[in-house]
Amino acid sequence: MSKHDIKIDLTTINAKHLFTTSNGKSLPLGATLDQQGCNFSVHSQGGKSVELCLFDKHDNQIDSYFLKVSHSHLWHIHLQGIKAGQKYGYRVDGEYQPKKGMLFNNKHLLIDPYAKCLSKVQHSFVQAQSDVDDLYVAKSVVVDDSFEWQGSEKPNIDDQDRILYEVHTKGFTQTNPNIPLPMRGKYLGLSHPESIKHYQSLGVTSLQIMPVFSFVSESRLSGLGLTNYWGYNPINFFAPETRYSQYDAISEFKTMVRELHAANIEVILDVVFNHTAESGNDGLVLSFKGFDNRQYYTFESNKQGIDFQRYSNHSGCGNTVNLDFSWSLKITLDALRYWVTEMQVDGFRFDLAVTLAREPQGFTEKSAFFKALSQDPILSDVVLIAEPWDIGPGGYRLGAFPEQWKECNDRYRDTMRSFWRGDTGKVSEVATRLIGSHDFFPLSNRSNTTSVNYICYHDGFTLDDLVSFQDRHNQANGESNRDGHGNNLSANYGCEGPTKDKRINCLRQKQKRNMITTLFLSQGTPHFLAGDEMGNHQSGNNNAYCQDNQISWINWDRSEADFALLEFTSKLIELRKQSRLFGDLLLDDNDENSDKVTWYHPDGYLMEEVDWHASNSQAIAVELSEADPEGEHWYLILNASTYQIACELPALTDNKDWFMALDTSCATGKLVEDSSKVDIPVHAKAHSILLFKAVSQK
Repeated sequence: MSKHDIKIDLTTINAKHLFTTSNGKSLPLGATLDQQGCNFSVHSQGGKSVELCLFDKHDNQIDSYFLKVSHSHLWHIHLQGIKAGQKYGYRVDGEYQPKKGMLFNNKHLLIDPYAKCLSKVQHSFVQAQSDVDDLYVAKSVVVDDSFEWQGSEKPNIDDQDRILYEVHTKGFTQTNPNIPLPMRGKYLGLSHPESIKHYQSLGVTSLQIMPVFSFVSESRLSGLGLTNYWGYNPINFFAPETRYSQYDAISEFKTMVRELHAANIEVILDVVFNHTAESGNDGLVLSFKGFDNRQYYTFESNKQGIDFQRYSNHSGCGNTVNLDFSWSLKITLDALRYWVTEMQVDGFRFDLAVTLAREPQGFTEKSAFFKALSQDPILSDVVLIAEPWDIGPGGYRLGAFPEQWKECNDRYRDTMRSFWRGDTGKVSEVATRLIGSHDFFPLSNRSNTTSVNYICYHDGFTLDDLVSFQDRHNQANGESNRDGHGNNLSANYGCEGPTKDKRINCLRQKQKRNMITTLFLSQGTPHFLAGDEMGNHQSGNNNAYCQDNQISWINWDRSEADFALLEFTSKLIELRKQSRLFGDLLLDDNDENSDKVTWYHPDGYLMEEVDWHASNSQAIAVELSEADPEGEHWYLILNASTYQIACELPALTDNKDWFMALDTSCATGKLVEDSSKVDIPVHAKAHSILLFKAVSQK
């Protein structure tokens, strides 16, 4: 029997006789299986020795081997007889001088930065660093990448057709009674036929899935009896989070992707490369710190130079990954390629993306990160979405990303929230946001789909809370209601929180329809928060990152009003999809065949300079038409005032008439009660939107 045919008994305490070693290869990094065994390779620039430790299924160490080093600080070894499922970790010895940024200590068991799978993670640490032993640190696991993709192919979604739907892997299905209990809150729940039926009936094209990199909770939350629910605290960039799987995180994640692709739904991951769970000086040594702390992270400076006792904190989470370090950049790019090729995802939304392109001179569009992505034959062809800010110096960079990137547009969010709650003097900016925010994304060098428009995101109020609460209610987070945004541009319309007042509830439902309509009739890429289509709420908590409970989980027990809102949202998305104009209105500033946009005062006359700057304005109208006389022709009226207004519609040619296509005053779930020809003038009710379509009478 050859050595590679030997079945390893992982319960054996002394297993040295099972393995033989060879020189191995310095690349690829991580644990790579072959016919004889497994090659292990890691990078550590300052370490003096690197020890590979093997563990049995009970996490007892069964053996260890010292790795050989190459000229490029790559440490490697090949062990014959290793098979998939083997647990391992590293110990790196060297100088321990925190004041110089060196934290080498062979007492620390370290997670392989390139580990593709981790054993069950201790999701929180409350012990001091010296108390964290092998049993508390997740073990890296050797994996076999084979998987039956059954011929599935990635969807081919055109930019102008993409509709993002933001979901949390656990929260989306945790309480859905139509999902089998073992699959609720799991990867397989997101791709269950009941979930897919919901996506397809709603009309979304792309799931934007909140972080699934393996992550842990902050010790502060553990002390409060809370947990990091959102997952923006990674300990590894490759390994999918195990708590979202039943048995095998990798195969179940791949199954999810395969089934979503079969339904023609994209998978876009929300990824965190700006910081890690190791935090600052008070954080644990779990991986990067132990391999090369002073290189993998950035530090503040003082008069004497770099102060290695002060981690840069551009994320607000204690540390900042240093992508100006070539090996940090390499691991980031390698991780992205792994998720695109091996895990078959379609794109990424980058958390606090400014951090990734900040070099010593500051943020730059010409950063190594951007250059590396643009020339990469794999990564240059995927969906790239930036959260275009962080809390570091010069951190707000909306509109400053390279042309192939899309950017989350918080100016869109704030403008539309403010307008619909009744703030006056906003029509000029409403018009700019509605038509694609070309003040930030000029058509001369940015696509018309660059602006990722949203009303609600995971961080902040849900849509239902936005119209139900004047203030945040975050007492459950344990910070005396001081955390989360203080300025939500929200309104409660007469009662803070739930009420039985029918007038208030009707107005709240109409305001939700107004904001959903505005979102899907705007130029750009719409981003929609899962649950907003059916009245999901968080009881006024606008920072539910630590609430792994009913506060954050989507409630599938829907009321009659929730069903009506779901039907309304589905029909509105269908209207957008059937139109050429609402998806891709302007292709080129200088194109003679560009679609026409004409702005009107609701009274029927063309907007004049004084109207754009009127301090009391709360209503505006716009005519959208294709150059072809037989092309699409729409007229949209937005009335955010508290009173009904009479509106004149533009005159049409003899063979066309205006027909009503949408009225947000309609509460039944339909877009409009009566789609017949309209008489002029029309009346836009208080807090409402009207949409008309010119129809030929030939």
